[in-house]
Amino acid sequence: MEEDQKVLIDPSLEGKTREEMGLELFVATEIRSSILGVPVFINQETIAYVIGRAFEGNYKDGLDNNKKSPWNDVVNETMFNSKKKGSYRNLSMEIKMMLKI
Repeated sequence: MEEDQKVLIDPSLEGKTREEMGLELFVATEIRSSILGVPVFINQETIAYVIGRAFEGNYKDGLDNNKKSPWNDVVNETMFNSKKKGSYRNLSMEIKMMLKI
């Protein structure tokens, strides 16, 4: 998307590399944001590190009953440090920051 936007602004950049366009090298899909003027880059590895889980994993779609999901304990333990579901105020500062970003 970044390359397409640059070409729309300056058609002479068509066919050039990311470096020639003045863009950073593409390493992985990431979220780019800014908090109080500080640039923040978040990718899958960052999220895995913050929640203390392995980067590798499977994606399962179509869980029938979310209230009885076997993943509830893992999610609650990660976010609330408890097997029981908590509320936003019970989240750690790091998790609150991730949700805001």
